[in-house]
Amino acid sequence: MLLDTASLYFRAYYGVPDSVRAPDGTPVNAVRGLMDFIARLVQDHRPDDLVACWDNDWRPQWRVDLIPSYKAHRVAEEQETGPDVEETPDTLDPQVPVIQEVLAAVGIARVGADGYEADDVIGTLTARAVGPVDIVTGDRDLFQLVDDARERRVLYPVKGVGTLQVTDEAWLREKYGVDGPGYVDLALLRGDPSDGLPGVPGIGEKTAAKLLDTYGDLAGIMAAVDDRTSGLTPSQRRRLDEARAYVAVAPKVVRVASDVPLPDFDASLPSAPRDPGALEELAQRWGLGGAVVRLVSALQR
Repeated sequence: MLLDTASLYFRAYYGVPDSVRAPDGTPVNAVRGLMDFIARLVQDHRPDDLVACWDNDWRPQWRVDLIPSYKAHRVAEEQETGPDVEETPDTLDPQVPVIQEVLAAVGIARVGADGYEADDVIGTLTARAVGPVDIVTGDRDLFQLVDDARERRVLYPVKGVGTLQVTDEAWLREKYGVDGPGYVDLALLRGDPSDGLPGVPGIGEKTAAKLLDTYGDLAGIMAAVDDRTSGLTPSQRRRLDEARAYVAVAPKVVRVASDVPLPDFDASLPSAPRDPGALEELAQRWGLGGAVVRLVSALQR
């Protein structure tokens, strides 16, 4: 089981009231919410291995070089060296180091790679895995990794993590008319304002799905632009032709990496906390008692 950690702690932050606070008054809603998410996932799914995948770089320069607008609207502060600072709520920022400490004390592997997003870590671990993989994320971009033959599916939280949309190829085809790899083409044609991806003007999700159904993939669509006998409408042909520069680079930006160099780590799901003393200290300092009990209980079952 691979966790898109930031996606989940953002959901926890917005899903748990910020009245949930430590004894000193610091909000810990994201920390406690994420711990409860993990406890519920372990309880319901019992994965052999569990990895909290991490954004060492939420906006990699190599993606920005290809599409400068990539996540540009979410930059709070530009940095001369290292990743830019992402715009996040003031009361969430201080909780992220606590999340890191809790994961370490529990013994859940937290894995990131410099110059890459958590999505790329997930893509790499999915490519390496020899058994079934469940990816837990609220980010639709990872639908591209769905592969029934290799038992790769996405568990997409609908309400907390108690209600998860199990995303397999049948669900993707019914919803979008594409398989996992086809989702990359659909996403880049449609665009995604939340990631600063412009898409092809005038080509929305339904039109993109129809074009992919007709021409097979992005290469087939672009070949149809050059084929005056194809069934593209004049406006579709013009818009796609004008978007050639974007279409040429967008696949590399949208497609998650599958060959990221990762550090050595132990992915096995712990049956007890790695450092009980540190976990107890964190529980007392940040008022995490109930969440700690629930998570430890889930691990021990």
